[in-house]
Formats: sequence, C-alpha cells, structure tokens
Amino acid sequence: MRNSYVLSVAGAVAGFVLSLSATSAAALDLEAVAAHIAEHQQLPKFEPAGEPFNARACMAGKKMMVVPFSSAVEFTGGVATRMTEIAKEIGFQYDHYQTQGQPSQWIQGINQAITQRYSLVDVLMSDPRVLVPQATQADQAGVKIVAAHAAGFDTSPPKPFLEVPIDYTQAGQLMAEWAIHKTKGKASILAIVAEDSFSANSLINGIKAATANCPDCKVTFVNVPVTDWATRMQPTVQSALLRDSSINYIIPIYDGMAQFVVPAVELTQSADRVKIATFNGSPYVLQLVQQGKVEMDIGESIDWVAHAIVDAEMRILCGLPPVKDPKVPLYIFDASNAKTAGTPPKISTGYGDAYIAGYRKLWGLQ
Repeated sequence: MRNSYVLSVAGAVAGFVLSLSATSAAALDLEAVAAHIAEHQQLPKFEPAGEPFNARACMAGKKMMVVPFSSAVEFTGGVATRMTEIAKEIGFQYDHYQTQGQPSQWIQGINQAITQRYSLVDVLMSDPRVLVPQATQADQAGVKIVAAHAAGFDTSPPKPFLEVPIDYTQAGQLMAEWAIHKTKGKASILAIVAEDSFSANSLINGIKAATANCPDCKVTFVNVPVTDWATRMQPTVQSALLRDSSINYIIPIYDGMAQFVVPAVELTQSADRVKIATFNGSPYVLQLVQQGKVEMDIGESIDWVAHAIVDAEMRILCGLPPVKDPKVPLYIFDASNAKTAGTPPKISTGYGDAYIAGYRKLWGLQ
C-alpha cells in the first residue's frame, strides 16, 4: 500500500507530501471486507451497555448540565436537546446550556455548573484539550465532568475528564472499506480530515487500518481545520482532483464537510469517476445520498446517541461500573435504504426503534 500524507493547515493544498511504502502483513480479503460492510447494513439491534438499574431511584435529587460543541449544529444541538427530554421522562433535571461553538461559551457553561452545584457537566463533542483548567476546577468542586462523544476507543480525553467514547475507529474503517469494496481493491482515496477535532485521530486510524492490507490502494490525507471549511474546503478538493486524476473516492471524515465537497466534484466534472463516502448521518447529507450526490453515509441516530450518553452518565452518578462501549450502532445508508430516513430525511429516522423499549427496560421504567 502507498500512503500519501498531505499536511495542509494554513491553506488549500499548502504543505508537503510524504510518500511511504509498506508491505502488508496479510493479503487483502475482499470477502471479509464485504461481510463487515454487510454487518452494518442490517437494521441495528439494541445491546445494553451494562446491567439494569433503577434510574429513578438513583437519580433522585441529582442534576446534570450539557454544554454542547454548538447548540446550532444539527447533530450536537439535537443530541443535547434529546438528553434533556430523556431526563424528564426518567424524572431528574438535565439542563442544556446554549452555545454557538465558542470555547468561551463552553467555559461559561462549566463555570455555571460549578457555581450552581450541578452533579455532572458534559462538554458534548467539544474539544476537551482546551478545557483542562475548567475541568480541573469542576473536579475539585465535586462536579463530575464528562467529554461525551469526543474520544474514540483508542484515545482518551485528558484528566480529569471522564468519557463516553464512540467507535470512531470503526467508522473510519468502514468508510475506507466501502471504497475498497466498490473498487475491488483499487481504491485511490482522498481523505479530508480536520486535525483540530479531537475525534479525527481515531477516524484516521480506522482509515489506515482498513487500507493497510490493500497493496493497490492509495490514500492521500488533506487537513482542513473546522474553522476553514467554508472558505478552503471546496478549493482544496478541486485542486486535489485536478492534480490527481486517479482519485476515485473522497472520504470527508464528517458529513458536515459534504456541502463543500459535492460542489467541488461537480465543478471539476468528476462525478462519474469520483464517489463520496462519509460519516454522521445528518439528514441533509442523507438527502444528498437520495439524490445520488453522496454514495454512502454511515449514520448514528441522534436519539440513540442521546439515550446512550444519558445511560452512561447516570451510571457514573449512581456509582455503577463505567461504560467502556455505549453500544451506539453505526448504520450504513446508501441508495438502497436512504429513503427509510424519510423524504426528506428526518433526524433519528431509519434506524428502527428497538432501543426505546430496550433502555426503558434497562432503567426499570417498565
């Protein structure tokens, strides 16, 4: 396999390219790749992340706060809102501190949780690396501080953060495996990453793991920081496509990038040869799947994610064993099933509802 690493922090494709040759430890098994993909095309089943417990009894008198990366972003804002609604169903207070993606707002939210003596504060999908001083203050004040949906199984947030991880590595692996499967082991991938996002490393590790045993595959990693998506994503992709005509797949590691990647593919008249595989399952991107502009999107149900995080955080406050795997499924949407998400697609639609009864039973609400 040949990996090309493009380090582009400041501009479109600025940086340097380092090409490495590697010998694979095992031969590419296309049947195993296809089987792994097929596993994630089955309607998800509910798996409990721990033993049943009486949620109402152990959460009596406790209160939590969620300070999301941004309340305005469909995914993080939607998860935060559902977390507060789920808490009401159980019978305890969970408040949503509204933010617009500004670190100063995350800090204000943590400070409010400290001064108002919350039991736990969750900086949902924010970068915990920039909040260590505030996390330390919360911990010293007796407030549990959690970084939910930020770390992968192969990474951990800095201390004193507790975590509710997600299998970002497998998401990265599935995106790359999709390209490998569709090209029969001849994938030439342009992977668009955002290294300023805490989960990016796990997603990158998954892409590398999937392509490690693919001798005829090529991966080029291009870094576009989150703050530069609106201005630099499209020209970066356009330049890469014009420079390398062998590219047949683009992997934007977050589907929020797709709104800038799709126009780049169209403007370079590359749609016939270049396909897009991405991750998150945002409704507007699932609509692009329905329209044939994005080939595949690995979805996470916002409602399922919210239930899993609330479950893990209640276990923290109830003194139960910590959740190492919240059992949030990764479900592949493509042309064959994208309409199950609704027309137009809706949040948390298309994943089935097995988890709803599953969590109610797990929490002793039935």
